[in-house]
Amino acid sequence: MSRPTEFIPFSRPALGAGEEQAVVEVLRSGWLTTGKVCARFEEEFALRARVPHALAVSSATAGLHLALEAVGVRPGTRVALSPYTFAASAEVIRYLGADPLFVDVEEDSLNLSPSLLEAALKRHRRVAAVMPVHVAGLPCRMEPIMAVTRRKGIPVVEDAAHTLPGGHPGPGGWGDAGVFSFYATKPITTGEGGMVVTSREELARRMRVMRLHGIDRDVWDRYSAQGASWYYQVVAPGYKYNLSDLAAAIGRVQLARADELWDARRRIALAYRQGLRDLEYLRLPDEQPGHSWHLFMIRLNLQRLSVDRDRFAEELGARGIGVSVHFIPLHLMPYYRRRYRLRPQDYPAALAAYRSTLSLPIYAGLTDEQVQRVISTVRAVGDLLLR
Repeated sequence: MSRPTEFIPFSRPALGAGEEQAVVEVLRSGWLTTGKVCARFEEEFALRARVPHALAVSSATAGLHLALEAVGVRPGTRVALSPYTFAASAEVIRYLGADPLFVDVEEDSLNLSPSLLEAALKRHRRVAAVMPVHVAGLPCRMEPIMAVTRRKGIPVVEDAAHTLPGGHPGPGGWGDAGVFSFYATKPITTGEGGMVVTSREELARRMRVMRLHGIDRDVWDRYSAQGASWYYQVVAPGYKYNLSDLAAAIGRVQLARADELWDARRRIALAYRQGLRDLEYLRLPDEQPGHSWHLFMIRLNLQRLSVDRDRFAEELGARGIGVSVHFIPLHLMPYYRRRYRLRPQDYPAALAAYRSTLSLPIYAGLTDEQVQRVISTVRAVGDLLLR
């Protein structure tokens, strides 16, 4: 079968004249690194998220690292999280010499199971933090998670990489710190980048220092006309995790468009749900309050199909539909499997989701015609591959 002339990519950022003009203004200003544009981005993000502190960083990975360090994760401790997530969520734990404590997901939401978390915290000591991951933009059930962590005095760092700031409380705003991603595929983007939010002054202070080499003053304070002196001191062995004004300029425009972009994704999600709801070999995500619709993940009823998930995805790709898989659970990855002697069946809900789930395109630039083509192609492939 020949490939259609138009390939619908899995993801594409929604950038326009506003983002372009914002970058040009920074280029013409002569100040490209972290400066006043980044500071303004942080202020606007904090207002949107209804938190007192927002720190722009070079990536969500950097933000998670900073937040875990700030709440006290140290060598020999553990951080509880689900294995059903991207590599960054667990690797930052290893950066600090700590170990991930994997806890399986809920079968319906694919988010961290509060009941299994509570059981894990009873069995294991030295848990220094809990990291709920809001998969696909669907908020975790944070009330029971926060209840058990508060009883035990364990800090919570939310991996809100798939969400956008939508008020408080909300994803990123329940715990001690929350981390958002501005990677190219995310709800709002700066290409690369992220934001850490917190209501705790002492955490914000620590992360600001560690964000830029452990220096006690930002570069804008030292080299701009507003800076009182070039002098600085290194007070800790920090990192290089600051965000540039070039990236922040894009982020400010994207943040102003956040509701517009969310509404576009939600309309696509509703169209998919309407167009695919009668297919018995598919399980579709529910519309729930606070869902960012970063991903539209469908689950295949493999007992009704003559092929596995990989073949289904290949058939969609062959017909010009870009798809992806979220996620390969981390306990299947060679590093974690070998280091912690993990077996695939140790986390059955995450394993079952991985084997049956794929993600369809969902981004603001998709036209109605393209959405309908995705729907018709999924239906055609499914009908072809029925048992």
